Parts: sequence; C-alpha cells; structure tokens
Amino acid sequence: MSIKVFGHKSPDTDSTGSPLIWAWYLSEIKGTPAEAKLLGEPNTEAAFMLERWNLDKPEIIDGVAADEPVVIVDTNNPAELPDNINDADIQAIIDHHKLVGGLETKGPIDITIRPLACTATIMVDLMGADIAKMPEAIKGAALSCILSDTLEFRSPTTTAHDRAVAETLAANLGIDIPAYAAEMFAAKSDVSAFSDAELLRMDSKEYGVGDTKFRVSVLETTSPATVLDRKASLMEAMTTVAAEDGVDQVLLFVVDILNEESTLLVPNDLVKDVAAKSFDVTAEGDTVVLPGVVSRKKQIIPNLKV
Repeated sequence: MSIKVFGHKSPDTDSTGSPLIWAWYLSEIKGTPAEAKLLGEPNTEAAFMLERWNLDKPEIIDGVAADEPVVIVDTNNPAELPDNINDADIQAIIDHHKLVGGLETKGPIDITIRPLACTATIMVDLMGADIAKMPEAIKGAALSCILSDTLEFRSPTTTAHDRAVAETLAANLGIDIPAYAAEMFAAKSDVSAFSDAELLRMDSKEYGVGDTKFRVSVLETTSPATVLDRKASLMEAMTTVAAEDGVDQVLLFVVDILNEESTLLVPNDLVKDVAAKSFDVTAEGDTVVLPGVVSRKKQIIPNLKV
C-alpha cells in the first residue's frame, strides 16, 4: 500500500512542497511507494511554486482510512489534520513546530522535530548525500519552501542553516534568490480571487488561550493595502467564520513582508484587549500596527493573552 504524505490543513508552500519532496525520497530513493497529498487547496504562492517547477498538484483528501500508512509533515497538531488521524498508521512525523501532543501511533515511529524555519530544510538534512539525486523540480520545491517560511530570511525563525541550504539549492539551480522570492511574494499577494472567508482560512491555525479559542490567520503580502482595503468586509466575515469553525474569534494579521511589520484587524473589544495584553499596544481604531512582528510561530502565538 502506498504511503500518503501530507502536511496541515490550509496548505501553504511548505505544506504543499514538503509532501512532494518526501514522497519523492521515499519512492525513488528508499523504494517505498509514497504519494503526496493535500488537506485543502494550496494558497496562491504554493500554486505558483507548482506551476513554476512543473509539479503536479497533489490530490486533495479530506480523511484517511483506518490503518492506512501515512507520514505527517510540517505539523504535529491533531487540530490541523484529518479528524480520524489517530485511526491511521502514522509511520513518521517531520516537523519544525513545537510538540503539541494528541497524536497516537500503532507502534514506535521515526519523529524528527528540529528548531529550524522550514520542514524542507530538515528533509534536506535527513537525505544526506541523496540530495544529489534530487531532480530539478524537487530542488525547486525545497528552495521555495525555505524562502516562503523564512520570508526570504526576514523572519526571526530563520537560522543560518536554513539560509545556507537555500543558497546552496539556489546556486545549484542557477536561481537568483531576491528575484525568485519577489516572484513568489507577488503570487502570494494576489488574493483578488478569494472571498473574505477564504482569506481568513487561507493561512490559519486554531489556537486556544485558556478557555478562549482563536483562529489565528496570517496573510503575508508585499501589498498590504490590497488586503486592508477589504477590512470592513473581512471583519464582518470573522463572525461567520468563527461560528462555522467553532472558535470564539478570528485574529487576522496582515504581514507586510517588505516593511517587516503586521497590521492586526481590531473588530471588537476582545481583540483590542488581546492587542494590549499580547503586544503592549493600544488600538485606537479598527487596526493596529505591530512593528517587527512577522512570525505567527515565534512572535504571535507565543505572546497571545486574553
């Protein structure tokens, strides 16, 4: 039976590219049949990566069968995985997020969680000398994942090792990193085709603070005004999305990649209090700017207070 390799729901570039990378490695190097899958439609940047490197979009699945062999990448959080994930035969986890707990396995498995900015960086390390066998498209996917997760090395999650791996891949591919990253971020910034609800769910994670459940949404863009022009309708959609998704509040951070800051939409007093307690800022209107805040994993979620 072929192993299904997938990342988290609302797949970004890393959760789209890393399943392709690892499925290639298992199938072509280890001789173990594996297929990349997605738990949702990839975002615009991930779609750009697939087209740029001529990679087929993995099949989108909404669940797994009991005892079906799977490898989980770019998450270890059951809330970001199929509801019945613990019925599957989880064979490995490769991730760069904090350990959440809640996953159950049929037996001992390989778990690799490292403090790096990107899952693809970890995969390159795990492959060792076999990275020389990577086809150009898989190398392109790995480079794309790293540039995305590090915001072209701007994110505080970036390590010297992430950067070194990306620069080696780029040199091997003959890619100019600033030019290619600009293309990626332009694709990410084009959100005109998406509804407000789709934008709020596009790059989001559920996170609880005490008894309060949040959907923490991030939109990384080189054109924040394009998103902020829609703030009124986005704040209206927050109520619907929160009700449908079973959370108390949607938090939307619009990350300005080039100016390295975030704008938090402030639709009500709850979010106003969250801004004050979490980031020591006073929201006078319906938005508040957070200088230097660009990483959900390192700067937003760890600081959330109610």
